[in-house]
Order: sequence, then C-alpha cells, then structure tokens
Amino acid sequence: MKIAVTSQNRRTITEHAGKCRKFWVYDIEQGQVTGKTLLELPIEQSFHESSPHESHPLDAVQVLITAGMGPGLQHRLAAKGITALMTAETDPDQAVAAYLQGTLVAGAGSCDPGAHQHHHHHRHT
Repeated sequence: MKIAVTSQNRRTITEHAGKCRKFWVYDIEQGQVTGKTLLELPIEQSFHESSPHESHPLDAVQVLITAGMGPGLQHRLAAKGITALMTAETDPDQAVAAYLQGTLVAGAGSCDPGAHQHHHHHRHT
C-alpha cells in the first residue's frame, strides 16, 4: 500500500492538493511504514495542469492526505480509487501514523469552488 501526503514545503502537510508538486510517498506493509520518498512533479504533472484521463505518477497510491482540496480533485481521485483525506494535522509522519492506527481526524477542509478566480482564506476551527 502507498500513502501520499501533500507537502509543498517538504516539512508540513500543505493545502491546495491540485497545485501541489511535492508529495511524501509512504510505503506501507502490514500496517507499518517501510519507506518514505519525496516525489517532485513538474508543473505539467500537478493535478491542476494534468488531464484526469491520462495516467499520473500518483495513480499507484491508495490514500492521499492533504490540508485542503476542491471537490473536482476529490471526484477525480475517487474515480481512480484513491481515498482522499483532508486533515488539520500538519506533520506528515504523524498523519500517516494516525491513519494507520485509525485515529486520523479527517475533516472537510476543501477549498472554495471559486478559489481559482480569487484569493481566499481558510479558517481552522
């Protein structure tokens, strides 16, 4: 199993999964992390720029953890059988560990549908 985590700054879980180009990819075997690699995509392979009908480097993952994404990307990932989870957790390692333990708090941190037309602010409660 593979779990990808959006981390544009390579340190924390970041928002805007559709525009993110850096992902920590965790290899999981028997419920344990066996490897962690950084996947860096060229801009044309970001979800925002690439076609949902073509293969994608993240097609091999089963779970994508992010701080925020829009409904379009949620549907795109679901169509590929990828579970998309949004969380307020900021540490990638902690989020993956919590997911594996069944304790990851996933919320509806999706971006506003019109986010591409204007700047917006996220409120975390």
